[in-house]
Amino acid sequence: MPLSKNQTSAVADIPQDVDGLLRLAAQSMFDVLARSTEGMMVIDRHHRVVWISDGYKRFLPALGFADEQEFVGRPVEDVVPNTQMLQVLETGKPVLVDLLTNRAGTFLVSRLPLRNDAGEVIGALGLVLLDHPETTMQPLIQKFGRLQQELEDTRRQLAAEVSAKRRPKYTIASFIGASPAALEVKRQARRVAQTDSTVLLLGETGTGKELMAHAIHSASRRAHRPLVGVNIAAVPETLLEAEFFGVSPGAYTGADRKGRDGKFKLADGGTLFLDEIGDMPLALQAKLLRVLQEQEVEPLGSNTVMRVDVRVIAATSRDLAAMVAAGQFRADLYYRLNVLPIRVPALRERLDDIEALAEALGEDIARRSGMPQKLLSPDAIEWLMQQAWPGNIRELRNTLEQVSLMSDDMQLTAQHFQGGHGLVAAPAPVEAPAAQAAAVTTAQAVAPLPELIEALEREAIARALQATGGNRMAAARLLQISRASLYERLARWPGLEVQVSNSA
Repeated sequence: MPLSKNQTSAVADIPQDVDGLLRLAAQSMFDVLARSTEGMMVIDRHHRVVWISDGYKRFLPALGFADEQEFVGRPVEDVVPNTQMLQVLETGKPVLVDLLTNRAGTFLVSRLPLRNDAGEVIGALGLVLLDHPETTMQPLIQKFGRLQQELEDTRRQLAAEVSAKRRPKYTIASFIGASPAALEVKRQARRVAQTDSTVLLLGETGTGKELMAHAIHSASRRAHRPLVGVNIAAVPETLLEAEFFGVSPGAYTGADRKGRDGKFKLADGGTLFLDEIGDMPLALQAKLLRVLQEQEVEPLGSNTVMRVDVRVIAATSRDLAAMVAAGQFRADLYYRLNVLPIRVPALRERLDDIEALAEALGEDIARRSGMPQKLLSPDAIEWLMQQAWPGNIRELRNTLEQVSLMSDDMQLTAQHFQGGHGLVAAPAPVEAPAAQAAAVTTAQAVAPLPELIEALEREAIARALQATGGNRMAAARLLQISRASLYERLARWPGLEVQVSNSA
């Protein structure tokens, strides 16, 4: 049947091409949404508000804007509190139904990405579907509120359980001291805490490397997640792989039927502290390197690879570079660990901190023993500052604890530490060579303490170099200091090695 004149005219108004039809449908849908929704907003790829509907304008006073000119053109996150429009821009995924609450009230909203012909996200459309849904959708809102409260309660309970089990014991403030060396190591710790890169803590035994690992974790974004520690030197070599990577059910005779998670899995989302990394067997070093690079672990007896998100902090009192040169430590693992090295200074390098350390250690000793805290006299502090402390802070604590518990006096003097009560034997004095002994005068004997300490250090290093034939590494081991500490002192006294060489 032929079309009438009016029908022919109506058909002519409809685009005959697909693109034209889609544009017409999109325009019609947009007009319908603008009329049926409470309000609409469009933002561009730079987050700026480029258009709002007439219905949306009634929300402006509650948001703090007098008119459309103050609102349009500004970043959406600046003008609409709690908006999720940026999420749509970044992901390209729509948020079809959501609740938004801000100063203007509570709204049921929808958010859609806007794309160009190439499929690129160039903006987003926000629609206010319902104003004040708490009245018209009260049952749904109440159910949503209950679910949200249950979720928050569960999160808090899980966080409390994790915190109780794997809570970091120390913060950066726990590293006591205001000497230049202490302030520098705390500055470095705060800096590396802001990253997820691997940290390598270097330093002699007893300097506080474990404390520093806890402190870095507690200052990082992972502080709410577990901190899991492994002392590699304390775990039998045959059990290390299972300790790190876990065991699948029935992996070997005697294995737990339920399996067991390894330390990497336990530390997922948090930090794994590997103490005494220099004691790790070569066979296990390659597997550790793979985990650090790929962030994947494969439990013993399993063919399943599990993804983990773990930040590693390693510590050692050994010279890893020398171990690499000697073939005792993998070079590729060393470079993977040595991303952010921090050297924790020896106690003799920060003698100015001894008084503060002694006070804090004394408080802890008193708390643990249930006895009153003992006070230290000025001559006791001076005696403590004159010692070499090869065991560093651990040795200082042991000395303070021994003297505190064995003495009835409320104030400890130098005599208590010098063996006056038969507690701690005074260190044997180092005899100076005959040529130097003849040059020591009464004035020199009462020289400032730093000068006397420096002279003693210089003489001790000279003797060690002479005894080892100039071998720096052997001299450092003989002196019980790190090679880095020895190099620092040799740089301070450039003529010392030449003097030793000539005397030999």
